[in-house]
Amino acid sequence: MQLDNSHLVASILDPEQLLVKREWQQLRPGVRISFLYNTPDNGPSAAFLHYAVGASVPPHVHADFEHILILHGSQHDGTALHEKGALLISKPGSEHQIKSEAGCIALAIWVKPVVFV
Repeated sequence: MQLDNSHLVASILDPEQLLVKREWQQLRPGVRISFLYNTPDNGPSAAFLHYAVGASVPPHVHADFEHILILHGSQHDGTALHEKGALLISKPGSEHQIKSEAGCIALAIWVKPVVFV
């Protein structure tokens, strides 16, 4: 099955369009999620994450690989500040927390959901 997300390229280039044209759900306080796809058995998924200014995600462990592409703004993972264009790959078993002082929109692709500690 192939998903048609060809219209997303234009939206990604304009964060305001991305925020108004997609359906968003509250993930955590200050963090919203908009799925591109997800599997009912907590398997592979992809989504946009929108961090409000100052929003954070508590410490968590990656059960499998996760890829994050920073599309707009920046986020800090406890070791470094990652800005627009950064591609982050978290290995299985890695642990960190995320904070976005300036706000951020990221594309996240993961094999399995994270486990909060």
